[in-house]
Amino acid sequence: MKTRTLETILKLALETFPIVLLNGARQVGKSTLALEKFQNYLTFDDGELRLYAKENPKAFLKNLELPICLDEIQKVPSLLEYLKMHIDNERVNGSFLLTGSSNVLDHKDAKDTLAGRLCELRLHPLSSKEKKDKADENVIEKLLKRDFKLPQKEYSDEIIQHILDGGYPEILTLEGVQKDLWYKSYTATYIERDARDLADIRDIDSFIKFVNVLASRSATLLNKSALSSDIGIKDMTTDNYLSIISRIYQVTLLRPYFANIGKQFTKSPKVFFNDTGVLCSLLRIDSKAKLLSSPYSGAIFETYVFGELQKHLAYRQKSGTLYHYRTNDKKEIDFILEVDNELIACEVKQSGSIKKDDFKHIIDFQSRCGQKCLGIVFYNGERVREFSEDLVAIPLGVFL
Repeated sequence: MKTRTLETILKLALETFPIVLLNGARQVGKSTLALEKFQNYLTFDDGELRLYAKENPKAFLKNLELPICLDEIQKVPSLLEYLKMHIDNERVNGSFLLTGSSNVLDHKDAKDTLAGRLCELRLHPLSSKEKKDKADENVIEKLLKRDFKLPQKEYSDEIIQHILDGGYPEILTLEGVQKDLWYKSYTATYIERDARDLADIRDIDSFIKFVNVLASRSATLLNKSALSSDIGIKDMTTDNYLSIISRIYQVTLLRPYFANIGKQFTKSPKVFFNDTGVLCSLLRIDSKAKLLSSPYSGAIFETYVFGELQKHLAYRQKSGTLYHYRTNDKKEIDFILEVDNELIACEVKQSGSIKKDDFKHIIDFQSRCGQKCLGIVFYNGERVREFSEDLVAIPLGVFL
């Protein structure tokens, strides 16, 4: 089993809070991580146990041997209120680890119910660093320290393999057609099932069509009207489907960056799939040749970088925010990271060549933002190239 970067943070959270909620997509490794930490483990996938917890929550909690992990807590959201009462009567840190494959805190009043008693953590799919047994390396920390050291070598084939494989742990044990079958099963079993659990979806075929069409939009500005038109559904239904697919951790809507820099900004978020393995499966891409010849190739590379930045930002144990940047006069930067009172502007380039003109929108942003800003272009090349102190081209191999 791969060491997860989140393990250290999870240990600290259990020492600090009576309840820790570990969220994340199905099959991302939550249960495996929980079973390492807790001998006592129950899952609400068990229908009889779920019914008992719903009908007699006080007795259910009274008879538990603590500490304990309760898996799939989103199936019994009503239990949260009784957990609060239990903790208020006897507060012991590390008593409960709750895990969920949809965000139970989106349920009405859930956040207020457990305020001050609960720490929420998210387990993402494996990062490329975790897959290569480098769980303690953080790319964003390296960028902040201006640590650009990287061996000069060919990274492209390995990056492509990481993109095709995605980050679900079980994929690491599979080969060839097995991977394709696993992802098809994942979509049919988990994404459909979790969507049904969250909402009364009367037309599941319409939802699956939505997921497939949305895959072709990853790394693009969200245009709900166009999406609704292409699928043949109402905007209200599109909003509902977007909420569902986000709550089961398959998609992120990345907010736009705003600042008073004399520009008008696009207000729309960008949509990203959280795992390139799922994305490539939905787009029927299962080889290097298909990836490089796909009209979605550039968007998939950008989605890969988004996923890696999102993971490294989440696991830093410090606050930080990721945005996209686009002005009404079409100056666009793929990602803006706001960390430690510093900005990092990032572009993604699938090509193996790089020139200073590739930094032109970053340079414009740096001249306007009024604070320290490092400009990075992640590209598919072999060596780091420093164009100036604050303009650096870095191979995508930095994520490996």
